[in-house]
Amino acid sequence: MPLRPSVVVLAGALICATGGLLVGQAGDDVLAQGLAAQAGQALEKTDAAQVKADFGLSDGDMPTRHAILSGGENLDEATRAMAARKVAAIRGVGGVYWIDGSLQAKGDEPALAPTHCQDEVEALLRARTIRFEESSASIEAASSELIDEVAAALRPCLGSIIAVTGHTDSSGPEPGNLALSLERARAVREALIARGIPRDGLRARGFGSSKPVEGLAPTDPANRRIEFSVISTVPLTPTPVDTPG
Repeated sequence: MPLRPSVVVLAGALICATGGLLVGQAGDDVLAQGLAAQAGQALEKTDAAQVKADFGLSDGDMPTRHAILSGGENLDEATRAMAARKVAAIRGVGGVYWIDGSLQAKGDEPALAPTHCQDEVEALLRARTIRFEESSASIEAASSELIDEVAAALRPCLGSIIAVTGHTDSSGPEPGNLALSLERARAVREALIARGIPRDGLRARGFGSSKPVEGLAPTDPANRRIEFSVISTVPLTPTPVDTPG
């Protein structure tokens, strides 16, 4: 039976929409890869050559124009500041942050200290825990209300880079623990995005059982947790590549 014109039009629209999404994702990847390459070239000519700039291309995160710098733990503050400025000077970079949150650069905008939202989230998680299905990254339905509250507490920090970090206890092989902790962090990140927290400001990380809660044995199930930390906060202002025209 021949397809009706309306069905053909709908199918064509779906193909175009899917193609547009794929092209958009590919374009984002190319942009982030280009920024990462330029950052590497800028840093290798300095005393901060060991510093790495991540534009969301590691661990399966979404590509972003905001760089997270790592590898500068042994550098003095002047060299770290210089490294951040070098990367921030690259056209198209939206912001530069150290992974420990100790320094940031964003064009001529002043740095802002992290706000109280991290403390509010930590207070929520002291009494309750985001729970997952057994040996799975599927969030239990009973945790939906808690994630609603976490999202509400994080909204005052929109414009921040917020780390969502998964941890496990030491039961089972560590490669599996690392994978599960990262998958759970990503699941929480996606749940927050569904509640209106911008993807660009969230980083999912998994540490397996390597960072147990202070005072607990590594095998204690209480080490299975999700933590939130505000790495850095910047003003919500457009950069040149965000501005139409």
